[in-house]
Amino acid sequence: MGLLDSVLGAVTGGQQAQAGSGGGMGGLGGIGGLINMVTSNPQLMQAVTGMLSNDGSQGGLGGLVAKFQQAGLGDVVGSWISNGQNQPVSGDQLTNVLGADTMAGPAEKLGMSQGDAAGQLSNILPGLIDKLTPNGAAPTGGLGNAGDLMGMLGGLLQKR
Repeated sequence: MGLLDSVLGAVTGGQQAQAGSGGGMGGLGGIGGLINMVTSNPQLMQAVTGMLSNDGSQGGLGGLVAKFQQAGLGDVVGSWISNGQNQPVSGDQLTNVLGADTMAGPAEKLGMSQGDAAGQLSNILPGLIDKLTPNGAAPTGGLGNAGDLMGMLGGLLQKR
């Protein structure tokens, strides 16, 4: 897996974290839950990175926000970026925002149905975007390319 394995190995020290250790990742049990999810299915992090990075399929965080706004869910994604409570999104809503064709790629990478992939992504995106925008605003230049984003994720996981 290369870069992802390096980040995960450095962050976890080769051990899985315990769920429930820290920071507001919704139903994931904090950053520890995120680490558990990623270490058990690293393709999930690749799918998320592909969505959020500036060189990804959605045009970065700005492109993803625009798609949510077009689907009438701008307040939902806005809650993830701003300070305060994150509004949930369902797998069906996420599929509606991104389109079934777009969800086919992550589903194939994850080796599961589109519905299951959308469900997992809908669980991780609110908390992850919240953590990547700690000042309550999206960075003007986005979250960077895939390499930049992996570095940010590594830093977040170290803070758990």
